[in-house]
Amino acid sequence: MLPNQAPVPWVVIHLPHASREIPADLRQTFLVDDAALERELDRMTDHYTDALFAVSEAAVATVRFPASRLVVDPERFDDDAREPMAQRGQGVVYTLTSDGRPLRHPPTPFEREALLDRFYRPHHARLTERVTAALAVHGTALIVDAHSFPDQPLPMELDQRPGRPDICIGTDPLHTPTPLVERLVAACDALGWSVQVDAPYAGAMVPGRFLRREPRVQSVLIEVNRRLYVEDGPRGVRPAARFTAVRERVQRLVRGAVEAVEDQTRPTRSPGRLTD
Repeated sequence: MLPNQAPVPWVVIHLPHASREIPADLRQTFLVDDAALERELDRMTDHYTDALFAVSEAAVATVRFPASRLVVDPERFDDDAREPMAQRGQGVVYTLTSDGRPLRHPPTPFEREALLDRFYRPHHARLTERVTAALAVHGTALIVDAHSFPDQPLPMELDQRPGRPDICIGTDPLHTPTPLVERLVAACDALGWSVQVDAPYAGAMVPGRFLRREPRVQSVLIEVNRRLYVEDGPRGVRPAARFTAVRERVQRLVRGAVEAVEDQTRPTRSPGRLTD
């Protein structure tokens, strides 16, 4: 790296569901009225995850999807035949709400491609670019797939079991090493948070170019139960009084994930350790 060249991050915080943005030119494609749309955004948005997971270090980059998941969901497969949630009207382009009501008419093939070209493919290209650069410079990359989830299962969710944990850790068989999971579970235990692995959500985001092909790309899903940090009242979803304390703990989890990967890869990758 040249003396004045900016360091290349090797940790990517992926924020696929943090936005509530519905582009004005697409509002008419939704069948629900404004009040119902706001309620659905309250249910489906991963509120304030951009703040919860904000770790400002040279080793860390953030890739945030700019639109609401109600427009296009960047964490779904773009092929509905591969996407289990497509059978519930919530594939890459949602047609049903979280409680099974019509959200929009099924898009025509042309409309679907236009949405993917406008939102989905550029987002995945940015994520792939970040990971490719990290591999080239550092020989490894870590994706922290950052989410939150409702304390009570939404009707359209696959896992309807009650008693949800404070934290869910999602894994991939190739891309999530066991020591990384163990480090995060131990950190949650130390913080007094209940934690489950791959329940109620499983998996972790890996760009298609590397999925099940490149073990140097490591990824872990961290889901935070919204009961920990937000309140849903007459004015909508707002940060709870304990938001700052929870944010500090979540950032500690992220640092723990980074350190776990560093411990495994330090002999082969270039410096770039996060500081406390």
